Amino acid sequence: MKKLIIIRHAKSSWDDPYLEDHQRPLAQRGLRDSPRMGQRLKRRNIVPDKMISSDAARAKATALIIAEQLHFPKENIEFTRKLYHTSAYLILDLIKKTGDDIDALFIFGHIPGFNDLINLLGGKIDNLPTCGQYAFTFDTDSWSQISKKNAITWFLDYPKKEN
Repeated sequence: MKKLIIIRHAKSSWDDPYLEDHQRPLAQRGLRDSPRMGQRLKRRNIVPDKMISSDAARAKATALIIAEQLHFPKENIEFTRKLYHTSAYLILDLIKKTGDDIDALFIFGHIPGFNDLINLLGGKIDNLPTCGQYAFTFDTDSWSQISKKNAITWFLDYPKKEN
């Protein structure tokens, strides 16, 4: 069984209207929510075997903060431009290239690609909130075989959700 946790970056700051989108940092709310959401994963005993993140500043910061909460080595996070504002099909292609020795994969990125990916895999969501987590399990031993046919929604969590 494979486990995929899709995590949208935490709330970003719009304080500097001249800052390029890729460089936008986390807002105070994002800096508050990221460790809380990491702790929720920890309470569920969900730990990643691998983390892949968009290289946008807000996604990187979210991944680094959650990694710290889960004691995941920060140097093992893979940062890539391939998760920055890309299509669900390209995100799925990236996931399918994951080695089969990885059982739990965390990916950090953006909407609308993440919303579209969730729906492509059979989940139901209009908009994944900032720092939201949508998780699937797949009834397969190979990432290359994941699809809507073997996907099961595991959980949806986000900062304003009561736990």
